[in-house]
Amino acid sequence: MSDQVTIYSADKKSVISINKGELISYQVNNIEILHQKGDPGWGNTEIEMFPIIGATKENNFLVKTPKKEAKLDQHGILRALLYRMNTIEDTKVSYSKKYIANTQVSNPKFPKKSTQEFLDWPYDFQFIKTFKLTNESLKIHFEIQSEKDMPFMLGFHPAFKVYDPEMVLKSENQQISLKDVLQAGASAFLLKDSKEVTLQNNGNLKLIIKTKGFRHIMLWTEVNNMICIEPITFYPAGISASKLHTEFDYSSGLEQFEIVFSAKPS
Repeated sequence: MSDQVTIYSADKKSVISINKGELISYQVNNIEILHQKGDPGWGNTEIEMFPIIGATKENNFLVKTPKKEAKLDQHGILRALLYRMNTIEDTKVSYSKKYIANTQVSNPKFPKKSTQEFLDWPYDFQFIKTFKLTNESLKIHFEIQSEKDMPFMLGFHPAFKVYDPEMVLKSENQQISLKDVLQAGASAFLLKDSKEVTLQNNGNLKLIIKTKGFRHIMLWTEVNNMICIEPITFYPAGISASKLHTEFDYSSGLEQFEIVFSAKPS
C-alpha cells in the first residue's frame, strides 16, 4: 500500500492527502488551505506535541515524571515514532503510534539540530489519529490510551497558507493580525482559554477552526505566507525546562481531543 492516501468528500468539492499519518494537503473548491513543504516558513504541514510541549535543552533534555526522569527533546517523543495505518474507508482514515515504556527511540533532530541522540518515556501509550472528511469540514480526532495517571501535555501544530498578509484572525474575544503574531516571536501568541479561531480576509476562503479537549490556542509564524494555529493543553512560554513537570495533566487512561476545520467562501 502507498504511504500517501487521498480522500474526497461525498460532493467531491473537498479533498485531503495524508502521507504516513501527516496531513499534507486540504483543498476546498481547488484552494489549498495548508502550508506546503518547501515553501518558506516551516518544513512540515502539521505535527503533534506529546507528551510534553516546550523546550528541554536547558535542563539537559531531562523531564521529571512520577516514575523517573525521561529524556525528551523539544515537544516530546511522539514525533520520533512512525504512524501505522489502522483502517481506511471512503471518507475516513485512522492511524496509530504505539510506544512501550522505556524504549530508546532515535531522535530525528540528532545530530544536526540536537545533541540528544536517544529519547525515552517511562509509560506505555497508544496514540490514535483519525481523519474524517465531510462536505462541510475536516475533523481530526486524537485518542490517547495509556495507564491511569500518566502525565502528559498535548499540542497539535498545523500550518496554514496565508494568501493575504492583511488577513485577520478572530477568537471568541479578540482580533489578531499577522503582524501581532510575528511580533510575538518564538514564544508564540497565546489565545488563552480559546476554543475557536476564524481566519478571515485570506483570499477566497474563510477558515473556521474549533477544538475540543484543548485548553488554549497559540499562534506562531516567522514569515508572512504561513501561520500555525495550534491547540494546546499547556502554553510553555515563561516556564523553565526544569519546571515543565509542574504543568502536566494526568491521564484517566483514555483521553480524547478534537479539532475541526471548516472552510467557507469569504
